[in-house]
This record gives sequence, structure tokens and C-alpha cells, in this order.
Amino acid sequence: MADYFAHDTAVIDAGCEIGKGTKIWHFSHVMSDSKLGENCNIGQNVVVSPGVILGDNVKVQNNVSIYTGVTCEDDVFLGPSCVFTNVINPRSGVNRRGEYATTVVRHGVSIGANATIVCGIELGRFSFIGAGAVVTKDVPAYALLVGNPAKQMGWMSEFGHKLEFDKNNRAICPESNTTYTLANGLVSKEN
Repeated sequence: MADYFAHDTAVIDAGCEIGKGTKIWHFSHVMSDSKLGENCNIGQNVVVSPGVILGDNVKVQNNVSIYTGVTCEDDVFLGPSCVFTNVINPRSGVNRRGEYATTVVRHGVSIGANATIVCGIELGRFSFIGAGAVVTKDVPAYALLVGNPAKQMGWMSEFGHKLEFDKNNRAICPESNTTYTLANGLVSKEN
């Protein structure tokens, strides 16, 4: 007996690895050779293409497409109807299956509803991609990006609060009271 839940309408191809406690909801398709970690939640009408890797506790909302070449580390949030691409110059009449680009979504990233992540980039730890953003280049850890094309509009804490830096380039998350430092254009969490 499986130690995960799959709704009766979900399609799970042979050769998948699905972690304990993961839930796969209505009309979703998990394709061959994909790996889903423990305690993931795969919403309705989600496509997980061959070879995709999802870490533990990844939350995938309804209508998300995760194409071959994408790896999401632990605690990633994928908002409703967000999408990843995997070929930089697709054409219907040209087969580019051997040219899939790699996209890495680091630990704790949140991607808002209807955002598009263009292939071949890395989203840094705990970065926050706003709803509807179109991300075309690498994103630093803790960065907040919005718009089309996406532009950085600030920095976010691990709890999802916009950070306001003082004259000493330090900011405190209002929820966790964790202190962050801005140095050389990058944010780090103080221990």
C-alpha cells in the first residue's frame, strides 16, 4: 500500500518516486521518472513532467505546469497557474527535446499566481516572485521580483515580509525577529 495519497482521477506513470505523506489531487498527472519528496501537496490539474524533482514540503497550487529540467528544493511554494518553460526557443516544427534547459528553485522560494519562469535560471533561497511576474534571469537569495519583465523591488524575509533596511544595512523581520544584513548587493541572515 502506498504511503501517499492520490485522488482517483490523478494519473501517476510508472517509474515515479513519491514521498511519504504527499497528496496528489484531482486531474493531476505525475509523469515517469519524476521524484516528489515527502509531505508535498500537488493541487488540481497539475502537470509534473518526466525527470522533475520536487524536494520535501513543496506546495503546488492548482493548474501549475512543471516541465522537464526543473528542480525545486524543500519548502518551495508554487502559486496557482504559474508555469515553467524548458526550451529557450521553441518551435512546433523543430524537435528540441535534447535541448531542455535546467531551472533550479532553491529552498524556501515562493512563486506567485500566474508567474512565468523562463528556463535556464536559478531562483535563490527564499526569493519571492510576485504574481504575474515573468522571470528571465537568475534571482538572488531573498530578492523580491515583480512585473514583466521581472525587476527586483526589494528583499524578503524567510517568513515572507518585505525587509526595510536601516542606515547600518540591517533589517528585522517583524514576525520572526530575525536580523538580516545587506552587503555588496546581497542579503544574508545573521546567526
